Amino acid sequence: MMKKMIALVLGLMMPLAAMAAPQKPEELKLMLEWFVNPDHGPIIIAQQKGYFDKTGVKVTIQEPADPDLPPKLVAAGDVDLAVYYQPSLIQGGSDGLPLSWAGSLVATPLDGLIVLADGPIKSLADMKGKSIGFSVNGSEKAILDTMLAPYGLGFKDVKMVNVGWNLSSSLMAGRVDALLGAYRNFELNSLELHKSKGKMFYMEENGVPPYDELIYIANTQTANKEAIRRFLEGVELATQFIINNPDEAWKTFKDYNPGTLDNELNKRAWRDTVNRFALRPAAVDRGRYQRYAEFLKKHGEIKQLPDMNKLMLELY
Repeated sequence: MMKKMIALVLGLMMPLAAMAAPQKPEELKLMLEWFVNPDHGPIIIAQQKGYFDKTGVKVTIQEPADPDLPPKLVAAGDVDLAVYYQPSLIQGGSDGLPLSWAGSLVATPLDGLIVLADGPIKSLADMKGKSIGFSVNGSEKAILDTMLAPYGLGFKDVKMVNVGWNLSSSLMAGRVDALLGAYRNFELNSLELHKSKGKMFYMEENGVPPYDELIYIANTQTANKEAIRRFLEGVELATQFIINNPDEAWKTFKDYNPGTLDNELNKRAWRDTVNRFALRPAAVDRGRYQRYAEFLKKHGEIKQLPDMNKLMLELY
């Protein structure tokens, strides 16, 4: 009788042991869109706290020498995943590039139109004839035509000035009257640290459809879906930890590279970014992407609407 009971218990335990057996790690190369900063919080926390190990994926994090590289490397199959921008993905999809959404990182816009709080621009109606600094070409015409339309103005009524990466300094020095393409979590804090104060006209409050500022993209044809699923599970665990423990998470984040991350600007940016991370990185609102694509087409930023079935990687 005792032998039968032992055999029964062992028989029940064997399937459980098999279920608990560690997964063979999937390997995944991830290219960031820029150097490591608080926008990448969930990725770095997942790496630092072992969440990727827990979900069975070995992630190699790379920083680009050139910010234009990530989508090219994904399209060429040289990296498995890259951090990218929703508007840029839609433009790439419209052009037929083999790129697909593979998860969300920052689920709200960070961009907007920034002016000096004590400057002459008190409302968007004051933008006529003013200069706007930017760093990279994007969807400026669509955005400005929309934000300024209620005041009888548009893209043609302002002067665009490429200031490179000298955004805050160009605004403070009076080289430009406003900034576009400057993230609210960084540029407003940067101005404050330089004894200045900025004011932002938020795009999503001025007619521009809301969108995900930062997403993950993969190659449409060659994506390793299993590795991506495990990656997103690790990122979700990290995001939950950040939301529940923002101060402890900051310490873990800055310890990834204290020499470059442990400073006042990043600390303030961390505080202003925590509530913008995608809580469900594997979830996608196709209607939201469709609306933004229609917005870009309406304003002539893309020639044709991308096929949403191809633009979204089916992960589950």
